[in-house]
Amino acid sequence: MRIFSGIQPTGRKHLGNYIGAIVQYVAGQDRGEAIYCVVDLHATTVAFAPAELRELTYDTAAILLAAGLDPTRCLLFRQSDVPEHSELAWLLTSVTAYGDLQRMTQFKEKSAKQRELVTAGLFLYPVLMAADVLAYQADEVPVGDDQRQHLELMRDIAIRFNSRFGEQFVVPDARIPEVGARIMDLQDPTSKMSSTAASEEGVIYVLDATAQIERKFKRAVTDSGEGVYRAPDKPGITNLIDILAAVRAASPVEIEREFSGAGYGQFKGAVASAVIDYLAPVKQRYAELRGDQAALEAVLSEGAARARAIAGPTLAKVRDAMGVGAPR
Repeated sequence: MRIFSGIQPTGRKHLGNYIGAIVQYVAGQDRGEAIYCVVDLHATTVAFAPAELRELTYDTAAILLAAGLDPTRCLLFRQSDVPEHSELAWLLTSVTAYGDLQRMTQFKEKSAKQRELVTAGLFLYPVLMAADVLAYQADEVPVGDDQRQHLELMRDIAIRFNSRFGEQFVVPDARIPEVGARIMDLQDPTSKMSSTAASEEGVIYVLDATAQIERKFKRAVTDSGEGVYRAPDKPGITNLIDILAAVRAASPVEIEREFSGAGYGQFKGAVASAVIDYLAPVKQRYAELRGDQAALEAVLSEGAARARAIAGPTLAKVRDAMGVGAPR
């Protein structure tokens, strides 16, 4: 089985990224042929600073390696180093419906924030995402719950292309974690944790200091009433239960049972302590890796060469099937 997923280098990586995607990346190395990509081209669809984008790309690569990705057991590369992605994305626009792109929730949300310029790149973001995956004939895509709609469109694009031009692509499946698929903001538990949140107080970053993590959990919004249990009218406590369950690799029911009768303060302290212990090895390893940028570049460059060896033949088949370029 071949597994593919990409991660944006925009912003600092937070607990939602880590639980929802990065942990799955590491586990994927033992389940199949794992291919992972730092998608810097996707990062250009919103306002960005060029120098910062390059640094954040190295930051992201270092966090992935610190979390447990092993270049001898997986393939890790930078998206822009493999031009097959962008060409395939253009070719896939021929079977992508304009109306489908208009309905993408992420486009609606992000375009509403881009008051000066809503880019065509942001509109076509899901097509490039489809190209990222389809270029490698991936069977499975580990993602957070917020990417479910994009994965469904990706499948539609692959099916439509295969129907029109012959069976060229594997139609991939999403792999969404049962626990922790959608980690919410600690200050607004009705909104997903995000590095672009209005306030950083509700976001636990992977590289946050111990004192910062403790403070943020201590100030986390809870709910009226008492009791540590999940309920629609208790989004704050429900989110904290999900976080602790994911960090401990336990079920939410087990967490509810353990903290039955506990007060909110005691529970928030336990969640903070567990998250601190959970992230400590990653932070230590990141500090060791990030200082050697040449080594990070070597990993990404070698990965790109291996990636092109896979994506190149796929693109050649697609070009041939569409009648684009010289015949093979």
